[in-house]
Amino acid sequence: MMVSSQESLPSARTILSVVASLTASAVLLRSFYNELIPDAVRDYFFARLHDFSSRFSSQLIIIIEELDGLTANQMFNAANVYLGTKLSSSSRRIKVHKPEKEKELAVTIDRNQELIDIFEGVNFKWVLVSSRIEKPISSKNRDGNAHERSDMRHFELSFHKKHRDMALRFYLLHILREANAIRDEKKVVKLHTIDYSGTDYWGSIDLNHPATFDTIAMNPETKKALIDDLNKFIERKEYYKRVGKAWKRGYLLYGPPGTGKSSLVAAMANYLKFDIYDMDLREVQCNSDLRRLLIGTGSRSILVIEDVDCSIELQDRSSDSENQTKSAEDEKITLSGLLNFIDGLWSSCGDERIVVLTTNHLERLDPALLRPGRMDLHLHMSFCDFSSFKILAYNYLLIHEHPLFEEIEELLNKVEATPAELAGELMKSDDVTSSLQGLIQCLHGKKGKTRLPDLRIDAGKP
Repeated sequence: MMVSSQESLPSARTILSVVASLTASAVLLRSFYNELIPDAVRDYFFARLHDFSSRFSSQLIIIIEELDGLTANQMFNAANVYLGTKLSSSSRRIKVHKPEKEKELAVTIDRNQELIDIFEGVNFKWVLVSSRIEKPISSKNRDGNAHERSDMRHFELSFHKKHRDMALRFYLLHILREANAIRDEKKVVKLHTIDYSGTDYWGSIDLNHPATFDTIAMNPETKKALIDDLNKFIERKEYYKRVGKAWKRGYLLYGPPGTGKSSLVAAMANYLKFDIYDMDLREVQCNSDLRRLLIGTGSRSILVIEDVDCSIELQDRSSDSENQTKSAEDEKITLSGLLNFIDGLWSSCGDERIVVLTTNHLERLDPALLRPGRMDLHLHMSFCDFSSFKILAYNYLLIHEHPLFEEIEELLNKVEATPAELAGELMKSDDVTSSLQGLIQCLHGKKGKTRLPDLRIDAGKP
């Protein structure tokens, strides 16, 4: 008896029932795998599978561990940052966390996930391998039962053996450079202030100051000279090492109040992506605290001492011997202590540091503070000239030219007005003409004074 083909085919109900059964079995097996098999066992089999496959492969594997003893491995951290930008929509799992005091989420590769990165036409495969270990807790381990769990992580970078030299000489260095660029782009600049309740004497908040070199009202030539000096400084790591000098630079900003000294510091920090450490000497108790504060500052930072001439009465170095006879309770900051802080042995504890001193009265400062090697560049924050005014006019009124500019230029050649004064006048009215006319009236009420040179760089110094 012949059976028709239709009768030999399973019904749709039967097919759906089988599919549902297989799906349920797969879910059950996955749940069994995830919940009943310990993480340590899964990690062990995953690692053994990698070891087995590598024995019969032409691939070379580079191990990049997270820690080198107790020290963080910079290569591991760089790879973690770099690979986070290489994750694609096909990635099955990614790891996301929110770093403290940072605005953006940090996205990184999750453990046991493979990622292929292509560099110069070569495929480099990355896997983050993580294994759980248990170690005794010393304070609770009297009965031998108290343990804590921790993760040991490392990257496995695999590629064809013939590309070994490329990987070691070019690819890994490429990752270090890219990771630094990514960190700089995402970095939130911090403003640190003295906080004796902290372990390193510093507390911090985000620096939300909007100042940039584009908005700072300065003479364009002076501004360009400063930017060129900053760029030269950050590019000369090997130079400073070769000549045997600490990688730091000193800037003295002097001039009358309202000329933008503090705003210029903020613009420098935003330009370089350097944190600012704002030190009020009146809060520092003694010379030893100065050293602790310096140790607490990070590399790639700007240390600022504002109004150094009046923030504290520094003892003259000739009187230091008299101070030594005083009790420890009476110890104050001395000029020698400040000088050692700026360029003594302790000042070499870190790289890419900028020290900025500001003052309204240059003549009050001890010459020892001003010499090359301590303050390498002296920048006079002068009264507003016409080129600086045009920057303010665009910032506040969004104009590049106006019929009243000619009269304003003539007045600025005769009178002295600070950027803060001009900005205050420009803010009084939203009407362009009314605002400029008010500024002209303000300038007519001023008397001219002799201008000081804007910039002095001690030639021949790094």
